[in-house]
Amino acid sequence: MQQAAIEKAEALVEAHRYIQRFKDKIVVVKVGGSVQEDERKLRDLLTDISFMSAVGMRPVIVHGGGKAITAAMEKAGLKARFVQGRRYTDRRTLEIAEEVLVNEINAELVEHLNSSGSQAIGLHSMASCVLFGERLYLRDDASGEKLDLGYVGQVVDVNTVLLNALCEDEFIPVIAPVAISRTTSDEGVWKLNVNADDAAGKVAAALKAEKLVMMSDTHGIRTDPKEAESYVSTLTRAEIDSMIKSGVIGEGMLPKVDACLTALRAGVPKAHIIDGRIPHSVLLEIYTDAGIGTQIILE
Repeated sequence: MQQAAIEKAEALVEAHRYIQRFKDKIVVVKVGGSVQEDERKLRDLLTDISFMSAVGMRPVIVHGGGKAITAAMEKAGLKARFVQGRRYTDRRTLEIAEEVLVNEINAELVEHLNSSGSQAIGLHSMASCVLFGERLYLRDDASGEKLDLGYVGQVVDVNTVLLNALCEDEFIPVIAPVAISRTTSDEGVWKLNVNADDAAGKVAAALKAEKLVMMSDTHGIRTDPKEAESYVSTLTRAEIDSMIKSGVIGEGMLPKVDACLTALRAGVPKAHIIDGRIPHSVLLEIYTDAGIGTQIILE
């Protein structure tokens, strides 16, 4: 028992250096994957984020909700359709996505954080939206023709004034991935479904955050997709570029890696991809020497 107490004390001493270093620094945390669908794991993660806020860090959360949206569409008798990995979003799909993201997931995250003693506030397309976007069009690989994705967008601007003010007042902003469009469609629609990974990268870049942390369902990035234990602790942007070109980093990880590179190019010192299924993974990555998962740096 005494040894266990000593180890806990040593962990606190180790964490103290990082607590001092990251005091008043902004960290953007992208919450998604299976941790978002597991009530216990989600509560544990949000408790950890509340701890980060309590010791002086300024967390900003961006969340996803893809599986919940698909389930809600099926319940409504609609079939989800994807174009090059992006959800085709007509007007009805957008309405369902907004309902799920804002009134269910965002509200739940805010409630959990507030019940942990934090001050959290939901920022979304129904109130105080901080994401602004434009329609996203992709190209067909074979024909080169432009592909219509419906009301799918990409983030082009972030309301950093509001976000910085909330962080200074020790609120935890919780951002849903629906953006306000710069133009209104012929149907009168002025909102866009945006990719949560991309949104997190853009938010971190705009805020000049200290870190971007992407929660995933893997331990990090593998140097060999066939080797389960080939995870690497640190990668540079050049190494990432090489792994993308060689196909080592596949489609599933690519959106997260792209978000990390977006943040790094804007001056964010480090981005991290960690396994949200591991208890306290975000604290282990930020407040310990060894860390956990893969950190990405410029060079």
